Amino acid sequence: MTPPSSTATLDDRSRQLRHRAIDALAGGRRGHIGSTMSLIEIMRVLYDDILTVDPADPASPTRDRLILSKGHGCIALYVMLAERGFFPTSQLATFCRFDSILGGHPEYGHAPGVEASTGSLGHGLAVGVGMALAARIRREQHRVVVVLGDGELDEGSVWESALAAGHHRLANLTAVVDCNALQSYGPVAQVWNLEPLTEKWRSFGFTPHDVDGHDLTSLRSALRVDPTADRPQVVIARTVKGRGIDFAEHDPHWHHKSSLSATDVEALRSAIDRA
Repeated sequence: MTPPSSTATLDDRSRQLRHRAIDALAGGRRGHIGSTMSLIEIMRVLYDDILTVDPADPASPTRDRLILSKGHGCIALYVMLAERGFFPTSQLATFCRFDSILGGHPEYGHAPGVEASTGSLGHGLAVGVGMALAARIRREQHRVVVVLGDGELDEGSVWESALAAGHHRLANLTAVVDCNALQSYGPVAQVWNLEPLTEKWRSFGFTPHDVDGHDLTSLRSALRVDPTADRPQVVIARTVKGRGIDFAEHDPHWHHKSSLSATDVEALRSAIDRA
């Protein structure tokens, strides 16, 4: 599939969510900017339209489970949890501070709505497979969604987990791959070429959906529950790293910034306003 265009205008909600992300980046004066921005529409659709969750009862046994395996994109997760009311949006400004519930990677037991501690890449799908298999054994109907990065697919544990999911035909499991084509030190295709990605996942027993990861209609369609499914699903979401920030898009130097000045933050906000 052709990578998505970065020229389409963002709608008001996508801008608002990106401004929330900048609140966190400004509070911590650091963060994974590129990975956060490529995730926004994926996380928006999941939390606005797909997942059954209850902020008043985060541990409800009937809830759907979302695991952000690419934990370095956690600001996008925190923004959506705050938007859904798991904690006040004011908490976003405490990101990465010593006494904050919002660490540089998600930590289970710290922030309500976080289902697993992630960030050591390659582990999230294995946890999700375990959750999905446990739900089947217990005859529970909830869904498990695991969001991975394309660079993360370099990890062999991802494919061991995919093999297990396909073998057990875990129809209650969906993997979502944020394919922004860049990882921390260069293009994914140069570091370790993953294509043909759709056929790889199909060979492991998944039903693949290859979509524009910034197109809301395509994401909703691909992520909607299929009651006839008899195997796990994977949504290969083609995204733009740094989406919405023109000077950061497609630029691996914006994968992470360990020091953001007030001028940097102002430039990020201005870029979002004109995106």
